[in-house]
Amino acid sequence: MPPLGLIQQQYEQVLQIIQTRQLSALFQPIATLKEGRAYGFEGLIRGPAGHELHSPIQLFQAAERCGLLAELDIACRKAIIRAFVNSGLPGKLFLNVCPSSLTLPGFRSGATLEYLKSVDLEPQRIVIELTETQAIHDYKLLAEAIRHYRQMGFKIALDDLGEGFSGLRLWSELKPDFVKIDKYFIQGIHLDAQKRQFVRSLQHIALGTHTKVIAEGIETTDELEVISRMGIHFAQGYLFARPQARPDPQISVPQLERENLSHLQQSMALSLLQPLPAASSKDSHNKLWQRFQSQPDLRAIAVIDNDLPIGLVKRNAILELLARPYGRELFGERSCVLHMDTQPLIIESNTSLTELARLMTSCEHHQLDDGFIITEQGRYLGMGTGRELIRAMTELQLAAARHANPLTGLPGNVPIQQTMSRLLAEQLDFVVVYADLDHFKPYNDVYGYARGDELLQLLGQLLQEYCDPKVDFIGHIGGDDFILLLRSNDWQSRCEQLLETFRLRIRDFFTPEAIQNTGYEAPNRQGKLQSHPLVSLSLGAARVVAREHASHHEVASLASHAKSMAKRQPGNALFIERRQKNDGVYLQSKDWEVDSAIYPSH
Repeated sequence: MPPLGLIQQQYEQVLQIIQTRQLSALFQPIATLKEGRAYGFEGLIRGPAGHELHSPIQLFQAAERCGLLAELDIACRKAIIRAFVNSGLPGKLFLNVCPSSLTLPGFRSGATLEYLKSVDLEPQRIVIELTETQAIHDYKLLAEAIRHYRQMGFKIALDDLGEGFSGLRLWSELKPDFVKIDKYFIQGIHLDAQKRQFVRSLQHIALGTHTKVIAEGIETTDELEVISRMGIHFAQGYLFARPQARPDPQISVPQLERENLSHLQQSMALSLLQPLPAASSKDSHNKLWQRFQSQPDLRAIAVIDNDLPIGLVKRNAILELLARPYGRELFGERSCVLHMDTQPLIIESNTSLTELARLMTSCEHHQLDDGFIITEQGRYLGMGTGRELIRAMTELQLAAARHANPLTGLPGNVPIQQTMSRLLAEQLDFVVVYADLDHFKPYNDVYGYARGDELLQLLGQLLQEYCDPKVDFIGHIGGDDFILLLRSNDWQSRCEQLLETFRLRIRDFFTPEAIQNTGYEAPNRQGKLQSHPLVSLSLGAARVVAREHASHHEVASLASHAKSMAKRQPGNALFIERRQKNDGVYLQSKDWEVDSAIYPSH
């Protein structure tokens, strides 16, 4: 414990800072990645410039030692609110509050609300951000204080989740609207598989508890790309802006990542959203009938309870019900839940269009016509229709065609990268196979480019023949380089059959003499005869565990390594990467091996 003299000195210092209003506020934006703008601003407090208590950590530690924590806490809130109003900043204000100050005897409930009224700021714009700097002993009392804040219209956030004493327990006990993941787990996340797994687990919990996640400490576009693929829609960090006394209300989300995020959203159910008002379980059949009458194109209306969808009322069902003899008299003023579909198709906004199409085709025909409910973290957003799904799928197919290789018609580099990113974002494991022809250049020189193109088209056809179009993807990088993204359970058998078929079919591209000699001679550029082996096919395969890879760049690098190993083998060969990742790094070369599926070129 510090000497009494020091405590008395700090008591006088803290008290003077509070009484003379020597506190200043800085603001850092919290970005919403969906819209590329500031969702709100976190208010950060500072003591007097040049003072030993300028740092908020030192200031609050001194206040706690002196018994002035509650007084300092309310003074900080007033300073931040006052500066926020004077700055005219948009969105929500994230207001830091020490949880222990809410349970102190000197704490006065309602003081924050009174001050908000005096500066004409609505409590709905305030998010109480609980900063856990010390252990919490009375959860019941804290929960009661938070309940009072919620009743007044405030939202609740937990700060620095993963760093404090009892973050997960606070999450469970207080049921916050937001959780902010500590910057330790965000910085370098694109290089650390364990960090990605930790954050992914928190995001999974958040989806189940209807909590919004904010990633703190983002400083690079690589970090931003990873968290956006995980479905985290809120971010904060130096990449957007540093804390400032008067920040720019307009922020800039890096253009490259906005484009990547935009593409991901275009291939998700969110792109089909129609934000139609939902009905309440208290609404009558007559009320919904009036809506259907006024909106002839409306096929169905979602019914929600506390923002959660519980059913779907369909146009035909209501019109048929009320058209029956005495139907309006019997049911007109009764709750619409009596005749709603209690098992409509409900999908999350980040569901891929491919998965949605699969779900829709497995539904009854009338469900395709009536549409489906779109939610975000379980809460109702709006509706989507089968017609819009068909349109979107058609546009995706056309977009893929625009990026197709003109020789083989297979998707090119852009769709390849997009498909890799989608599989990683959806946490779908797969096998990447790099297919490359050996000794293809001399074949082109000797037999001509027209014959070489025919050989490439044959390979493209064989790849399609031995892949399952329902789950596998084939891309043509260019030249004699192809990429396969396989999710077939029997992918290895397919690759082995492909090699055997290629070995037989390649004979059609050489003279009988070349086949017999397993090669041919041709003059090189200097006019001297040079021996060349027959063209063969190398396949380099590697298993991709989605949670271990941050981007399509990592997958491409893994595939390139596997291909180079396959090409070390003579003739037609399949190499399978056997190494495993450990803490985000591959084990040494002794831990991988060439697969036994080696096929002689003759």
